Order: sequence, then structure tokens, then C-alpha cells
Amino acid sequence: MKIKDIVNRDLVTLTNCEHEPIHIPGSIQPHGFLLGITLDWKIDFCTGNISSFLDLKHDAVLGHKFSELFGSDAQKKLYHYLHNSKQLVFPLELELQEKSFQISIHKSGNTYILEAEPLSTGKEQLADIYAQTIQFVSNMNNTRSLKELCALVAEGTREITGYDRVMIYRFDADYNGEIYAENCREDLEPFLGLHYPHTDIPVQARELYMKNQIRLIVDIGYEPVPIFTIDDKENKNLDLSLSVLRSTSPIHVEYLKNMGVGATLTISLIHHDRLWGLIACHHYSAKNISPEIRLAAKLQGQFITSQIDLRQSNDEYEISRKTNKALERLMDLNLVMEHKSFERICANPELLKLCNASGVSICIGNTKYKNGLTPSDEEIEKIIQQIHLHEYGQTFSTNKLSNFVTDLVDYKDISGIIYHSLGNGNNIIWYRPETVAEINWAGDPEKAIIIDSNGLHPRNSFNLWKQIIKHQSKIWLQPEINAASTFAHSLHNQIIMLLLSEEEEKYRNLSEVLRETNLELENINWISTHDLQEPLRKIQFIASKVLSDTNEIPSLSIIDSLQRVTKSANRMQNLLVDILKYTRIKNTKESVQKVSLNNIMEETIIEMRDIIFENKATVKFENLPEVHAVPFLMKQLFSNIMQNSLKYASLERLPEIHITASQKPEINKYSNKVYCHWISFSDNGIGFEQEYAESIFKIFTRLHTLEKYDGSGVGLALCKKIMQTSHGNIRAFGKLNKGTEIILYFPCDPSDTLTIN
Repeated sequence: MKIKDIVNRDLVTLTNCEHEPIHIPGSIQPHGFLLGITLDWKIDFCTGNISSFLDLKHDAVLGHKFSELFGSDAQKKLYHYLHNSKQLVFPLELELQEKSFQISIHKSGNTYILEAEPLSTGKEQLADIYAQTIQFVSNMNNTRSLKELCALVAEGTREITGYDRVMIYRFDADYNGEIYAENCREDLEPFLGLHYPHTDIPVQARELYMKNQIRLIVDIGYEPVPIFTIDDKENKNLDLSLSVLRSTSPIHVEYLKNMGVGATLTISLIHHDRLWGLIACHHYSAKNISPEIRLAAKLQGQFITSQIDLRQSNDEYEISRKTNKALERLMDLNLVMEHKSFERICANPELLKLCNASGVSICIGNTKYKNGLTPSDEEIEKIIQQIHLHEYGQTFSTNKLSNFVTDLVDYKDISGIIYHSLGNGNNIIWYRPETVAEINWAGDPEKAIIIDSNGLHPRNSFNLWKQIIKHQSKIWLQPEINAASTFAHSLHNQIIMLLLSEEEEKYRNLSEVLRETNLELENINWISTHDLQEPLRKIQFIASKVLSDTNEIPSLSIIDSLQRVTKSANRMQNLLVDILKYTRIKNTKESVQKVSLNNIMEETIIEMRDIIFENKATVKFENLPEVHAVPFLMKQLFSNIMQNSLKYASLERLPEIHITASQKPEINKYSNKVYCHWISFSDNGIGFEQEYAESIFKIFTRLHTLEKYDGSGVGLALCKKIMQTSHGNIRAFGKLNKGTEIILYFPCDPSDTLTIN
């Protein structure tokens, strides 16, 4: 049987130090021994120091059943311990070869990892630890802030464990650490307030602190003990993430030696599934503590994590109370819906108190309202443009604006902002000035890891190293951000109400102007269609009388002038009649009803038979449908279209008018509506160019001169107005010198349930 050790001997370099496999070191600390047992209780791993505790050697242990070496009773105790989760809190006391050990056991993959330490001869009484813990809880209730609680935990942990120094180590967002609380021997230099770079505790170490919440190094100067196994698989290894005895990274050991530390105890502080901090205990000589004391120390850490939210709430309560008070006062303002309201809001001192800002700006349209310490209008525009350009969102806050907006002249007055979009380019921004901070580092953070000819090493200097931080403001607290958000939402609603009010006022004014305009148009229409009729009749009468007076024979020039006057008066009278018809269509109150277009067509032809006969025209129509329309308007419509065809008949041929119909439902591509009926009027007249197909329906629009074709220019406009009244549509299609087609589209019956696929 071939046996090998699984010690990890990979060289750690600058390129892989953050990925050092510290969970599989292949070795342990020497104050106990380790066995790796398969699920069928065969010993598959054993540390080389088992002979220091038992009368056995590792090569004689590997491959044997646990019961063969230590008895079936010991195996049964281990089995019951593993299957009773309540007992797993405390180590198992077990005799192996008549020697007493404290056993910690857990499962890793398909292996039970058993770690044995000699039973402490000076075992602390649980009752004493319990009494001490009760006293601590009582003292804890007298603390108000998180800092006070951490200081109490540091003191209580040192009292329970006896370490020379106990520190509460708190991480920031980037995992740089700060000594937040400390209790140490009086002769030691305090570390309170010192900062440590995130590289001191790399990512993989933080991951292990999340898995295994207590970590003990009994003697920094220890010699790692190798773990041996039977060489029956390639890359055989053992994950020691949850191990009590796991050997420590050599870089970390050197780091502690550089600090002069002899032994450590580290307890994880986990809050909201994140490593919030550590309880770091240092001793300046070798030191071991019993499992009972380890558990009591771990309980101290849980006191902190259970109280973080509550204590932080207490710390923020006073700020929250003040911001809420300012918010209530602002919300209670009785403001008129006008732009001056924003000036009053911005000038109100409560707006700055709302989030403890030094300045605020409100941008509404092209107007900027400002109060307190604010940047220039140009720099405000730069900030807004950068926020939009980089899509930082509708809400944005930072205490270091220089990280996001890089081309401002000076950040002293505007190092921090809270930005809220108010829609349509409007916004509100709160500002905070620069707060110059001095951070005390335990050594230069840029030299946390050093490489030389001998390899990779942690820094050996922990002398005070000061760093001055500029271009950042005091951090915005959550109550301040919440209050700003609430007020911005209220201000957004007020802007919407103002805009609606302005729009309502604008439409009200437009409606009044439109009403007055319509009244004026009605007056003009009345004058043109009624009052102007009387002088026209007089002109016609006088001209007619002069021409018919037989007493005197007027000269030819006078006769010609009077005929032109009569003709102009007749034309003007026709125009006034057409305008009256147009107005009548617009203001008709008659209801739509079912109309037979056959009847309408017959009546129209009867009324127009004289003009049809005079023009020697032919009119043919097929069976026309029934539609929903106003009867007299349909007669006016048909009459206008046919008169238009006769007026613009070709001199080269006799006029022909054909009226056809279709009842096939279709979607009109021009209006995108569904029509059930369409009627086509086609003639063989002079036609027109298609580019004029829209303009011929405009009132007073003519394609020909009066000398060539008389008329008012209202006829087809009347046709369009009639079709609009009937909720239909009208289109014209022309071919020059060939003819014109006018198509009327009638809507479906509203009661029909027609589906177009």
C-alpha cells in the first residue's frame, strides 16, 4: 500500500496570491490530530502527528476501520453525535486508547473529518461562563449606539478569553478594514481607529470566514503537520474549510509575525449574508482556549450582529427625526399653482434641512432656482448632462462627484449630490461641500504585499501612515436619501398639476377665442348670405330696367357695361347661395337615417333633366345601395357631382356619366376605416392631373379661369363636407383629357358586426 502526503506546495506569486487555495493546505496545526473517515468508517486520511497523542503511527492507521483501532463503543458514540444536531454545538468528549479528547467532527464531501484535541485539565465551568454572559447582556442593554456596543463586546471578549488585545474590525464597501472598537493591555500601543487595506484579508480568506465563523491559531511559530492518505486516486485532497485545526497560509503567518503576534482568535461577524467585520483577538505569546470559551466568544460576536440594525437605527434616529420634521413643514406649504411657487420652495430653509445639504437647485424648464452653496448655472448643466450621458438613472446620489463628473472647475462646494429627475428635463439637486478626511493606515496600503529576491511577503512596517482624502463630502445617510426622494416625488406631482393647470388655462383661452371667432364668422356669414342679397337684387333690377327701357336706346358701350354688371351680380349671387349651402351643411341638426340612393338618384336626374338635355348628356346608373345619411344632403351631393361633370365636359365628345356601386367591405387606405359601400361617378370630360386630387376639394379652389369655366369654387368642397357629415370619405381620380372618377365611401351600419380578416 503506497502512502503520500497531500501538502499543498504550490508557489504563491503576485499573480495568484488572491487565489491561494487556503482551504486545501494539506496540513494542520500541531495542537491536535485529524482523521478523515469514509462513509463506511474506513480511515482514509491521517495526520503525521497522531503518534504524539496515541500509541499509533499514521501509516498503521490508514486503510483500517475506525472500530478496529478504537472500538465499536467509540464508533457508536461518534455515530450518535453526528446524528444529533443539538449536540454538534459542543465538542464530543471521547476516550481513545484510554486518553480523553475533545472531538469536533463534520462532513466534507464523502468524508467525515474528525479533529481531536486533548481534554483540557483546567476546564472552565459552564456556570461561570453563563453568569458572565448574563452580566454582559445586562450591560449591553445600557448601550445605545453601535460603537458603544462594540466597545462593550471587545471588553467582554477579552475578559472571557484572556487575550492581550481584542479588536472589533469593521469592513467598508470595498472590504478595507477599520478598528472600530478595542480593548487591550495598558502597556500596548492602541490600534483603535487604524485602517487596513482589503489586501490584508483577500477574497478567499473572507469566503472561509463566511463558512467557518471561528478561527484559532494557538502558536504562530508552529510547524505545519502534513496529512497523509493512501495513494489510490489522482489529485486526492481534503477540503478543510470547516476545520478547527486547519493550517494557515504562510503569508498570513508571516504577516502576524511581522506584527509580533504569538496567537490569534478570529470570530466572523456576518450581517445580511455579508461579512460585516471580525472580532480579532491577539496574544503576544502562544495561547489556547477551551471549546467552551471559544463558544462563549462566538456568542459575543452574535450579540453584535443581532444588534447592528437596531443600533444603526438608533444612530440614525435623530437625523431621521429632523429630516422628517423638515419634510412635514415643506409638505404643509399652501402654494398657489404658479411658477413663483418653485421660487418660494427653493428659498425655504427647510429644503436644505430635509437632507442636511448646503445648497439646492431646482430646474424647471429654462429657469433655475437656487438656494445656499450651489455651483454656477453652467456647472449645473454639466452635471445634468453627465448624469444623462452615462445613464445613472432617474435618481442618483454620491459623496464623490469627481468619480462621475470629471470636468468641473472646483469640487469644494459640490463634492456630494442627490439628484432627482422631475420629468420633461426638470430636476432637483441637493449639494454638499468637500469634507477633507484624514485616514490613519497601519502602514502604507499600497505596499501591503512586497516581492523581493526571496519571493512574496506581507509588509513588515505597521507604522502610522496618514492619507488625506479630498473631493468627497460627508456620506448621505439613508434617512436623508429617503426624505429627498419623498419630497422629489411630491414636487414632481406638483409640476404635473401646474402643467395641467396651465394647459387647462390655455385651452380655456383658446376656446374663448374660438367662440368669439365663430360668432364673428356667423355674423359675416349672415351678412354675406342675407344682407348682401338685397343690394345685389337692386343692381340686377336697375341693370335690367335700363336695358329694357325702350324710350332711349343706350350706346353699345353702355349695353356692354350693363351686361357685365349683370353677369358679375349673378355670379356673386350664385357664390352667396353656395356659401349658404356650405354653412347649412356645417350646422345641420338633422339626424342620419337609412336612405335609398336609388330614390335619391332618380329624383336628382328628374330635377336636372333640362341641363342634361341641353348638354346632350347620357346618365347611366346601376342598382345603388341603402346607406345611413341625411336625405337632402345626398340629393345635394349627387347634384353637385353631376353638375361638375357637365360643366367640365369635353368639346370633342358628348358627355357620359356612369354611376356604379359596390357593397364589398374594404379598408380605405386613405382613412384606414372600414367601409361597407362605395359609389363611383365617372365621366369622359376634360379630367385633371392627379397631383390636384386633394386641392380640388378645398373651398374656393379652381383649376381653370372664370372666363373659361364659371362657378364659385365651392361645389366639390360642399361634396366633401357632406361626406364628412355622413362619416364617410370622398376621393377623386383624374386623367387629363380622358375623364374624372369621384368615389364616395359610406361607413358600415353601426349595428353591423363586421370582421375584416
